[in-house]
Amino acid sequence: MMNTFDRASLGAFLSTRRAALQPEDVGLRRGHRRRAPGLRREEVAELCTMSADYFARLERGNGPQPSEPMVAAIARGLRLTPDERDHLFLLAGYRTARRDLRSQHVSPGLMRVMDRLTGSTAQVMGPLGETLLQTPSAVALLGDETGYTGHARSAAYRWFTDPAARERYHPEEHEKNSRVNVALLRGAVTRDGAGSPSAELADVLRRASDEFARLWARHEVGLRWSETKRFAHPQVGPLELYCQLLLEPDQGQSLLVFTATPGTESHEKLALLTVLGTDSFA
Repeated sequence: MMNTFDRASLGAFLSTRRAALQPEDVGLRRGHRRRAPGLRREEVAELCTMSADYFARLERGNGPQPSEPMVAAIARGLRLTPDERDHLFLLAGYRTARRDLRSQHVSPGLMRVMDRLTGSTAQVMGPLGETLLQTPSAVALLGDETGYTGHARSAAYRWFTDPAARERYHPEEHEKNSRVNVALLRGAVTRDGAGSPSAELADVLRRASDEFARLWARHEVGLRWSETKRFAHPQVGPLELYCQLLLEPDQGQSLLVFTATPGTESHEKLALLTVLGTDSFA
């Protein structure tokens, strides 16, 4: 729904948030010649994946009304809290962010951690297994998982409906992964209740996948992912990685960091993915 687009207030808000954001907050080095407080406009524009000229016009109060996805990108780039994000949408002329855009907003705390993990294999996941953000190495390991829409945004949905979702996991891991996906979704449905996004996803999957329906009927709960994960990468071959998990309980988001034991073949392969990134594996 539309609201009044307040150019002047939007520009002032962007300016103050840019000034409050320090280079260290986004993983940048503070140069000796930096005099102005906060980040430069071009730095913020890069964080928001937009041109510096476009961001400058918005900040000066003479830019066009940004689209809702653009406002969401600005909220992420400026590391806004949920309240600040909602305020930004109101100033931009939208009564509230769409549900899909709200669910894509990564918490500022996890964003700060991700800013310091650019050379690591890590990604941020939403409450229903939506991949919200990936480092280049994570894309090289798992593929780009951030571009899906609808129910396919959920890793559980893709696991049971798209055979390609299982290709990068060792075949011996498939059965256990299926059971854990179902158990975690059942726990979410119990917690969130009927009519929730998790309940809707479970209903869709019961109709779409015989395997899911069979496992759902077992009523298993309390299963957890193993810290050790075995992958079957199409280019570098098998890898055995450890997965550390950091939870953000307020927004139901989690940070996954993949590592390997130093000196092992998996460590060398993961280092290769980290150095080469996605270009060599497209």
